Amino acid sequence: MQGVGFRPFVHGLACSLGLAGFVGNDTAGVFIEVEGPAEKVERFVSDLGARPPPLAVVDKVSVEAVEAAGDRGFVIVPSEAAGEHRALVSPDTATCEECLGELFDPGDRRYRYAFVNCTNCGPRFTIVRDVPYDRPSTTMAGFPMCPECESEYGDPTDRRFHAEATCCPACGPSLRLLGRGGAALDGDDPIKAAAALLLEGKVVAVKGLGGYHLAALASSPLATEALRARKHREDKPFAVMAADLAAAREVGQIGATEEELLTSPRRPIVLLRRRPGAEVAPAVAPGNRYLGVMLPYTPLHHLLARELGAPFVLTSGNVSDEPIAYLDGDARRRLSGIADAFLAHDRPVHTRTDDSVTRAFGGREMVLRRSRGFVPEPVPLPRPLSRPVLACGAELKNTFCLAKGKRAFVSHHIGDLENYETLRSFEEGISHYERLLDVRPEIVAHDLHPEYLSTKYAVRLAGAQPVELVGVQHHHAHVASCLADNASTGPVIGVAFDGLGFGTDATMWGGEFLVADLLSFERAGSFSPVAMPGGAAAVREPWRMAAVYLDLAFAGDPPGGLAVARDNAARWEQVLSLARSGTNSPLTSSAGRLFDAVSAALGIRYRVNYEGQAAVELEQLADPEEHRVYPCSVGEGEPFRLAGADLLRAAVDDLSAGVDLPLIAARFHNGLAGAVVAGCERVRGRSGINQVALSGGVFQNVLLLGRVLDGLARQGFEVLVHSRVPPNDGGISLGQAVVAGARKAGGQ
Repeated sequence: MQGVGFRPFVHGLACSLGLAGFVGNDTAGVFIEVEGPAEKVERFVSDLGARPPPLAVVDKVSVEAVEAAGDRGFVIVPSEAAGEHRALVSPDTATCEECLGELFDPGDRRYRYAFVNCTNCGPRFTIVRDVPYDRPSTTMAGFPMCPECESEYGDPTDRRFHAEATCCPACGPSLRLLGRGGAALDGDDPIKAAAALLLEGKVVAVKGLGGYHLAALASSPLATEALRARKHREDKPFAVMAADLAAAREVGQIGATEEELLTSPRRPIVLLRRRPGAEVAPAVAPGNRYLGVMLPYTPLHHLLARELGAPFVLTSGNVSDEPIAYLDGDARRRLSGIADAFLAHDRPVHTRTDDSVTRAFGGREMVLRRSRGFVPEPVPLPRPLSRPVLACGAELKNTFCLAKGKRAFVSHHIGDLENYETLRSFEEGISHYERLLDVRPEIVAHDLHPEYLSTKYAVRLAGAQPVELVGVQHHHAHVASCLADNASTGPVIGVAFDGLGFGTDATMWGGEFLVADLLSFERAGSFSPVAMPGGAAAVREPWRMAAVYLDLAFAGDPPGGLAVARDNAARWEQVLSLARSGTNSPLTSSAGRLFDAVSAALGIRYRVNYEGQAAVELEQLADPEEHRVYPCSVGEGEPFRLAGADLLRAAVDDLSAGVDLPLIAARFHNGLAGAVVAGCERVRGRSGINQVALSGGVFQNVLLLGRVLDGLARQGFEVLVHSRVPPNDGGISLGQAVVAGARKAGGQ
């Protein structure tokens, strides 16, 4: 990667061994020429891969013998911009310990300077415009270095030697605190003034690495409720920033894996089980046992967190469903109705990038949103591609993927392609990646759903450029993504559970058992299809799915007195009539819609304010100590059908009998896990395949995932789960890329 201090490391290594020659960047990576005694050259080559700088990833070292040139000394030569771009730009990286020492040292010239960085940390991906990674190719180009910074930049013994974002208060970016109208607010220290506003219960927009965040004091009901109302974000949880691990432990339970994730250079948001009595207002994460917590990852965040002395909400700077604001003028325009003030700076953000979200599961990381800190780091492919591929991803939680050779570059989180601004971000992101990676796609992969904006983009692209289109079924892409995540090619029993995906029979799939490899798949089983009365309305209003499942489970005569029927009586019969007639009621086998039905039938959630809310609240309610199991029958046909209505009927029977909701929710999860195991056993019996790949957004549910893994292990299955890319639709683009590559390599 470039931007990780590799040239300074090479310079120091060569000089320590008394070798002569040079090192430089080009579009393929780092080129080095050394000459000297053979044993020292051999030591040099060995150390290149054995002890590189902290952020460097050495993929390969190629060595060629050449004639000695008689050089004296070792130098860093200018970068070469010609040729195919194969060098990688580093992700943005959290402030290192050395820079933190300077930040809080009153005797240092960078004391309390919000942009301190070095070769081991700081902005990379969000500021780079082109490669090679040199200052003129970044948004730091507008800040000429002062003599002192130039001296550090040119000193081989300094850790800022050839650090492209080197700056200080005399020559670098600067902070300012602005009012809603853009006028500067009084005060010599913008950080102290912003902290004072937050302590008063105000909302402050804070410009970070990849765009603007909205900040509010996490313990303040007034501030967090105001933020939620102004942002039009009714229930979806906010993330919280804590000053350090000790402060994070005050609000969440942290094990060894959580600590490793929180303190990693990536600094993602980590889901932690909420600590009882944590001083966090109810509006931060309503009805959720977990909190998304992150530690500071820029000097600005460290300064603000220390000044506040308390955790604070730090959520994306946008109105609900819009992409994060990253341009200063646009941010003031879009956020002036939300923020009381703006803590801004004059270093431009080139690529807007949201925070990444992860959690610990089974002693390892599960990535739920892969963005800042991860991108543009590639995912190695299980099988090299013969031709470059662009995969356009899904509609929700969109990412795109550019892949060539042995590497797949899954983009930062784009979001839901539901408005023009997000679509423009998607298109701009593809152009930026193509330029950075020097990839000209010859194959363009897309989802089968004809109305996805990502699909329409692919079709439009094929009409303008000489590329081949490859449609990839949504759930095959999920399973292929899990295979690529685990460096496997299959075949596997793929279990893909999610909300909705367009099936090959033109119905909406979502509870699928596939026999799949990277090339193809066969549908081995699914949940029995049910109607979605009102189509998309049934996603927004889970009570509609409860009505359909109750009608099916009880043959049109469900128990009386159910709250869900009483509370939605005005439209209950109309919705059932739609479903029974098939009018505007597409069929779906979705596991996500089954969760919706059970959640609504139990009176937990009738209408959702964010995707998956009904399922999330059902999981949160479940008692993890309960192990009783609801039955779920498996049909005899091919493909087989799981009777999701059995699970709902058992839940409603218990509800009518007065069983506590946490026990019912747990028994539903246990029954669903048992159905997954039974389905996999059915497929293994027919196919002989013993490896299972679990993918789709439903498997973000750690209660269900844990139960499924335990059940499959007891039956002797080998199981693959996601770790490097999300199981949700954020991983779809990777699956599309590897499937398209495999098909074209196979002549399809």
